[in-house]
Amino acid sequence: MSTLPGYQSNRVAELMGEPAELRGADWLKDSLQQAVMLELATLPPYLCAMWSVEDQEAEVYEAIRRIVFDEMSHLGLAGNLLTTIGGRPHLADGRTVPVYPGPLPGGVRPGLIVSLSGLTRESVDLFARIEEPDHPVAEAETHTSIGAFYSAILDVFREHAELITGARQLKRNMAHHGAGNSIVAITSLSDVETAIDVIKEQGEGTTASPENPHPGESGELAHFYVFREIYHGRKLIKTSENPDRWEFTGDAIPMPPALPMGTVPAGGWGASGTTTPDAGTRALLDAGNRAYSTMLRLLEQAWQANTPAVATDLLNKAVTQMRHLEEPARSLMSRELPDGSGRTYGPEFRYSDT
Repeated sequence: MSTLPGYQSNRVAELMGEPAELRGADWLKDSLQQAVMLELATLPPYLCAMWSVEDQEAEVYEAIRRIVFDEMSHLGLAGNLLTTIGGRPHLADGRTVPVYPGPLPGGVRPGLIVSLSGLTRESVDLFARIEEPDHPVAEAETHTSIGAFYSAILDVFREHAELITGARQLKRNMAHHGAGNSIVAITSLSDVETAIDVIKEQGEGTTASPENPHPGESGELAHFYVFREIYHGRKLIKTSENPDRWEFTGDAIPMPPALPMGTVPAGGWGASGTTTPDAGTRALLDAGNRAYSTMLRLLEQAWQANTPAVATDLLNKAVTQMRHLEEPARSLMSRELPDGSGRTYGPEFRYSDT
């Protein structure tokens, strides 16, 4: 039977270690639950960095904003991949929600600790390490990527296409955010292949090019390379051909002024005596946490709905709750921590059952 390992389990590594002949319906359900958790895990750190940018017309703000919308789409597609084979995404569950600071779910990128803070060179370096492909066309390192996990998932779909039912699919037109960004129904193997290509290639690019094959605008790079551009403060350009060589030596990309959100400590701001919030700040933190938790519950309910109309209504309500996260987050980033660091508060993204 399919299980529900906790967020900080080593489940992805275990699944990747199982022999191909043992990878069937249960393997696929377990893997896609982990994929849902992975996609959700990227959103809070990216949102914190984006909301901290003071100039919303800055190039870096817009670049992160595009990535955030991509990741929202990826979460929707991962959930549809799970429900089309009869699974159920678990989002509103203390065992499966992201914990910050902490590792990525399932043992992906072992040793990498993901935290919540404002935009800095250190935070975009972290984001690039989350998105890094197995074989980048620039700054190559070697380790298993999220893309490799999705490739294994696609292999099992190809072996067991009969599992695809098209059940309980969420749909949302997001084409205005870029090609491939709509959340679409998964009713065939072709749909599976397209969805996984979008998820992998928007994040990692391809083995031949750093460009995003499903861009919002022409020439847009995959997420890994966008974050490396911000880190280096330079555009990535092709400097030679046959073989192609890409380097961060193009036009300057200025790091925009950002509100100095500190790093949320384990257990939230109140867990440390030096960062304990006052009553007004605690109220803002609680408002953000409630909106986040409600959003997760609505998304989970949307994938359980018995009719498309009910599913769409629940999805719309979830999107509304997500929009309610920004105002308390920005307000928190204007409130200085009492520890004398000059840093400010920021959202905790902590789940609550109430």
